[in-house]
Amino acid sequence: MGLGGTPVLGGAVGGIIVAAGVANVTVFGETLAPGQGGVLGPLAGGILAAYVERFMRKVTPDVIALIVVPTVVVLVAGSVTFGILMSVAGVVSVAIGTAATWLLANGGAFAGFILGGLFLPLVMTGMHQGLITIHATLIEQTGWTVLLPVLAMGGAGQIGACIALWVRFRSNAALVRTIRGALPAGFLGVGEPLLYGVTLPLGRPFITACIGGAFGGGVVGLFDQLGHSVGAIAIGASDLSLIPLLNGSSGYGWALLGYGSGLVVAYVVGFVATMVFGVSASVRADLEAQSAPGAPLDVVAAAEPADATEAEPAGATR
Repeated sequence: MGLGGTPVLGGAVGGIIVAAGVANVTVFGETLAPGQGGVLGPLAGGILAAYVERFMRKVTPDVIALIVVPTVVVLVAGSVTFGILMSVAGVVSVAIGTAATWLLANGGAFAGFILGGLFLPLVMTGMHQGLITIHATLIEQTGWTVLLPVLAMGGAGQIGACIALWVRFRSNAALVRTIRGALPAGFLGVGEPLLYGVTLPLGRPFITACIGGAFGGGVVGLFDQLGHSVGAIAIGASDLSLIPLLNGSSGYGWALLGYGSGLVVAYVVGFVATMVFGVSASVRADLEAQSAPGAPLDVVAAAEPADATEAEPAGATR
């Protein structure tokens, strides 16, 4: 575990929560249910187990650590998980589900616009992985997560932006080759190759991609606000690969209509925004210069301002 604990001990404490015998445990007058709190309970139990283990290894002589440490970790962390963490996790998970559902049902297009526009920055920092727990909690409560289809619009906006770059600078062999190689993965929901290989190095296309994602997210959020929630029954998929996993309050048909409409809008807005103002003058000059015969082919270098390097003779290599 990243917290310094032994994975098998964290798994043992987390696994206690889903045991059938949990239904026979009553805490503060409340009868617990197996799996109460969704993924939050095992997560909290595993984290607690890591801290207890680290403490015990410091104070326990090595000669008896093999027996004493695992026993104390499971007993202490398991008891606290039963007595406190499961109840707290249950309350928190219900609150998360209620808040997410309320946000899109009432905030609608505005909430979807904000969420869709912010997803690519989350991917850039890796913080989108922290949403897995929320998605899993929503799926457990309602059967689908209403957040994932909205957030997936960020990747769709990026696809539109990259297609615009392909069209606008089709004579730049390096850029076209990079986009052509990464687009299939993008359509299947893997946006990192386009993010780190194209939009982020070029600067403005990253922003126009976020704009496309924002408008697409607004469309999906509008469907939620109108009472036709758009959800995903599983996580890990995005863009076109998410289509078979859609569901919602009005059935698959409405979910498909809402999600498909959002995809189209995100593609179009990302494309148009990039064509209109998605490339700065300095980057455009670099990309066009690279299109000339004998010019160095370096997509990342296109993000450098024109005055950042000294002028080089035609045909020179870096």
